[in-house]
Amino acid sequence: MMKRTSGILLHITSLPSKYGIGDLGPGAYRFADFLEASGQHLWQILPLTPTSTHLGNSPYSSYSAFAGNPLLISPEILIKEGFLKKSDVHLFPELSVNKIDYSVISRWKYRILNYVYKTHKEKISADKKFQAFCHRENDWLDDHSFFVSLKAHFNEVSWNQWPEDLKDRKKGHLEKWKISLKEPMQREKFFQYLFSQQWNALRKYCHHKAIKFIGDCPIYVNYDSVDVWANTHLFKLDADKNPTVVAGVPPDYFSKTGQRWGNPIYRWDVLKKERYEWWGKRLEHHFQKFDCIRLDHFRGFVDYWEIEAKEKTAINGKWVKAPAEDFLTTMQGRFKKFPIIAEDLGIITDDVRDIIHRFNFPGMRVLMFAFGDDPQHNPHWIANHSKNCIIYTGTHDNNTVKGWWDKDAHQSEKKYLQQCLDKEILEDQIHWEFINLTMASVADWVIMPIQDILGLGGEARMNRPGRAKGNWRWRCDEKVLNFKLSQKLSKMTQAHGR
Repeated sequence: MMKRTSGILLHITSLPSKYGIGDLGPGAYRFADFLEASGQHLWQILPLTPTSTHLGNSPYSSYSAFAGNPLLISPEILIKEGFLKKSDVHLFPELSVNKIDYSVISRWKYRILNYVYKTHKEKISADKKFQAFCHRENDWLDDHSFFVSLKAHFNEVSWNQWPEDLKDRKKGHLEKWKISLKEPMQREKFFQYLFSQQWNALRKYCHHKAIKFIGDCPIYVNYDSVDVWANTHLFKLDADKNPTVVAGVPPDYFSKTGQRWGNPIYRWDVLKKERYEWWGKRLEHHFQKFDCIRLDHFRGFVDYWEIEAKEKTAINGKWVKAPAEDFLTTMQGRFKKFPIIAEDLGIITDDVRDIIHRFNFPGMRVLMFAFGDDPQHNPHWIANHSKNCIIYTGTHDNNTVKGWWDKDAHQSEKKYLQQCLDKEILEDQIHWEFINLTMASVADWVIMPIQDILGLGGEARMNRPGRAKGNWRWRCDEKVLNFKLSQKLSKMTQAHGR
């Protein structure tokens, strides 16, 4: 899997586009061209699953672990393929170039997609490619389209508030509902087909340019999701199918009270009896989409923070062991290739390090974390890296490098970095100092958020953990992805043998 190289972290929603949110259209292809011109061979993104405005638009909070996000479907490609006319989208509202207005975008995009389905549904039903897609993906697609249709029918209330026959998935009743919801189910399957077609075309284009995708797989799923509704026996729920315990992390760098994520926790004993079949299907689905997968919150596969559902914060939780070795051995045996990155940030214990080492997974190092107490023994500092790891200037959960230097970095951290570099650091060059340091690392892979390459401040931050609103909105202005920048990055990449 590993070869000395580098790449850029930029989520699809942050791409430049005409229609208020990044998508799988021309802006994505132009960014692939920028990657190639810059000498970059990795494109890391966040989860592609559907998002919701009432859940803060987080790609880590979805109602499906398998589906693609319809908001990422490109209207420009739909025009090119004859599904739309230019006149169909001429009334698009003027929106900010740099910030996503999800409420406006969601209404507009689904109105367009619904129009596409309505005007082409007779042809769609007879389309052999569409039929083949539905057959191939039926294992998750049927439940997903059914769940989405039921949610719409019941005004988006959580599945545990549906009538008992649906909540408990009584077989005879399910079939009756599927008949009555045949039309909206077919429409949702069509949206997923469009997403799949556009994603596969972009990935093929990137492969021609020797660019690989790093995808992201969150460890947990939402309670109000098709994944829990269709597999309640795999989660710690009570007799009424409400969570008894929920996931999170204890107090850490990001939050004094920890993070109470609220996701239901897996019944690993049941998963083990079933030889982790649900996880096997999920990973297989991800491997079909991406060249490599980052397993988010890897520690949770070894031991996880369990919080009683009644608790309001994550403080009063406890660590519980998971069957990591058996799970990973089973998964490794299922696939010919097992290209996994272990997201091992935060408080990592010896048993977690042992599992990562035993399975030879590359872990993550973040240069922004390298200058705290005792930096010489800090695993994030350049001198302490190993080949089999991935070094980041920062991640989507951090401030940008410039934002960190301006607002977050302590004077002791700034002083230590300046001593190491043996020079005074200019504020407008701090991002290039970070990029140069990461490029020089012995680590096989380097990943840089595009905000750091552009030298943007805290206003361009993607996410602030623990804050429910205002995240995931940042977008890149295409004007800044220019020849001068790509050439500078290319020369630096070549100089470091990447």
